[in-house]
Amino acid sequence: MSLRKNKSRRNFFKATAAMLTVAVGAVVWSNASQAQDSGSEKLSLAGKRIGISAVGTDHHWDLMAYQGIIDEVKALGGEPIALDAKRNDQTHVSQLQTLIAQKPDAIIEMLGNLDVLNPWLKRIRDADIPLFTVDTATPHSLNNSTSNNYSLASEVALQMVADMGGKGNVLVFNGFYGVPVCKIRYDQLKYVLQSYPEVKIIEPELRDVIPNTVQSAYSNVTDMLTKYPNDGDISAVWACWDIPQIGATQAIEAAGRKGIKTYAIDGSPEVVEMVANADSAAGAVGAQQPYEIGRSAARNAARYLAGEHVPPFTFVPAVLITKDNAKDTAGPFLPKKEGTAN
Repeated sequence: MSLRKNKSRRNFFKATAAMLTVAVGAVVWSNASQAQDSGSEKLSLAGKRIGISAVGTDHHWDLMAYQGIIDEVKALGGEPIALDAKRNDQTHVSQLQTLIAQKPDAIIEMLGNLDVLNPWLKRIRDADIPLFTVDTATPHSLNNSTSNNYSLASEVALQMVADMGGKGNVLVFNGFYGVPVCKIRYDQLKYVLQSYPEVKIIEPELRDVIPNTVQSAYSNVTDMLTKYPNDGDISAVWACWDIPQIGATQAIEAAGRKGIKTYAIDGSPEVVEMVANADSAAGAVGAQQPYEIGRSAARNAARYLAGEHVPPFTFVPAVLITKDNAKDTAGPFLPKKEGTAN
């Protein structure tokens, strides 16, 4: 009775998650991709200087978004003033000060700790410099280009619950709650789990770090697997971004633990490759288009400087990649072979 009931329950959860993926992923991808390109040929940044401030470019998502901003500013005829803080909050603040002093036509800020950044983002607006952001939700930005982290995070959480059959224990990495997208993703996880009381987060939560993210996650998860040695003690590992997912997946596989899967958001090529591998412990990843998100920010700056209206946010489509749908969804996100276009 128990086996049949659990199997039926698991299938119900998987079917629900699959329907959400089709509805929110594939359809939105098609419609929003068309919207991203509409009118691009009419935009121009000729004669404009655009400041670009990134907290870091040391991981795939960051580098692609940063390059997307730079490339699009150049493509539209503008001059990018691009600065990379290399994951140092004080350097990030210093480069914002530098850009304010240079008085560019607009500034595009990318990621970072909002508690540190907000006073300086306000100063940008006080200096009458239009501010645009990438993955930084702040009232001081005219437009934030991002994925719809509300829907994407809930999709990932629902997929995790589905794979768990609606019950079990989860290890959660929660080291960057001050970063807006991580806050949204964590809050959506907790919101989804309110409806599934048999899914429990193991306390204390784990802390992801930068740098040495993969190594730290590997060590943390290895320790927890030792602490919880029995099958069924742990069913899943969740992180708000997918670099900890790499270390967590490697630790699970090295320990030979079956029945534990990992979940995260970003869509780094190596993580997508893991999810697409039937033998890997990587269960699912919410895959974004960071290069297009960066391009979107530059285009919104061009629209605003041309006197056009820009909305407070622009959502660039993302897709949930799972074990079940990877054959159809993973291709565009997999590592590029040498000699192929990005």
